[in-house]
Amino acid sequence: MSDLPPNTPAAGLRSQFLGDLADATQLARMFDHISGVSFFAKNRSFQLIYGNPQFYRRFGFTDEAEVLGKTDFDLFPRPLALNFRADDEKVLSTGEPLLGIVELFLNQQGIPDWFITQKLPLFDKGGKVIGLMGAIQRYDIQNNVAAADASIAKAANAFRREPGNRWLMEEVARSVGLSQRQFDRKFKDCFGVTPQNYLIKTRIQAACDALREAGAQIADVAFSLGFYDQSAFTAQFRRHMGITPLKYQRQFRG
Repeated sequence: MSDLPPNTPAAGLRSQFLGDLADATQLARMFDHISGVSFFAKNRSFQLIYGNPQFYRRFGFTDEAEVLGKTDFDLFPRPLALNFRADDEKVLSTGEPLLGIVELFLNQQGIPDWFITQKLPLFDKGGKVIGLMGAIQRYDIQNNVAAADASIAKAANAFRREPGNRWLMEEVARSVGLSQRQFDRKFKDCFGVTPQNYLIKTRIQAACDALREAGAQIADVAFSLGFYDQSAFTAQFRRHMGITPLKYQRQFRG
């Protein structure tokens, strides 16, 4: 719902209606029936107080009660939980939404996929932030590349085509007719992340594909995808996927 100027008839009409609701979660229940959207809400202690079926089923649960009271650290690998907690803390401390957070992590089949998250603060009647809510859905990276500004789409396609190339962003910007500042700004407007972060995520996605190949060696995968060494690769992989390349390889093959 959009914000309305206070002390107007429209705002009063909405306020009266919401005040008459027997249970405020009735509005959120609409998300129980929207396919492809995981919806959740948390209190100031970062505990889940609501999760729609799409949300709790991704963890293998069959009932919402199984996730209530849990935090991200109960549900996700620690590196991912730390990332999510940092975003939550920002929303709670500023009272401002975080929109268009584009992330790469494993889907239920163990395959890396792109997701986009929206997080908004929740306020009590006195205007105090008492929690946050969020929605997660699959981010169709290919369609977004196709819809992007031509210069940005050209760069994004180059990153996806050759993730192992040791790209210099200043040269990439020049090749598409932009200054580095213009390139960074326009790229983030299109994809919600900087070109450097997009390239890393693209490399990690390519690494998952490579690691699933029979006989793949982690050091070879790291080198072929432009990482300085296996240690740097492992750190980035763990940050984005929540597990090490070796554990991913073993889990997937297992």
